[in-house]
Amino acid sequence: MAIRKQFLAKAEDVADSILRQGKNILPHVARLCLISTFIEDGIRMWVQWGEQRDYMDDTWGCGWFLGTLFVIINLCGQLGGCAMILIRRYVGIACAILASLIFLQTFAYNIIWDLKFLLRNVALEVVYYYY
Repeated sequence: MAIRKQFLAKAEDVADSILRQGKNILPHVARLCLISTFIEDGIRMWVQWGEQRDYMDDTWGCGWFLGTLFVIINLCGQLGGCAMILIRRYVGIACAILASLIFLQTFAYNIIWDLKFLLRNVALEVVYYYY
């Protein structure tokens, strides 16, 4: 029984030490986890620039210019909003930008009736509302 108490006391000391050291980094990691979807999507927009533009042109018949404009708005909005959240500047505005991009993409990609996508987006909207 005494060995168990010593082990638990040592484990509590180690956990307290880790928590004290990680207290400063944990909020940044949490923010990064919350916006990881947008970072991934922004990088994908950058890498697949032509495919995204052509998809918008083919789906909506909006032309090369409007397809490019849509990709630029998404790319800058997602990466810019993520950067604003990570550096903790204008976080409310950044959350509004990311939430509006979710709304825009829902209609632009015509996936409003995809239940999995809709539930994921509703969850993200709730997180950004309370953030």
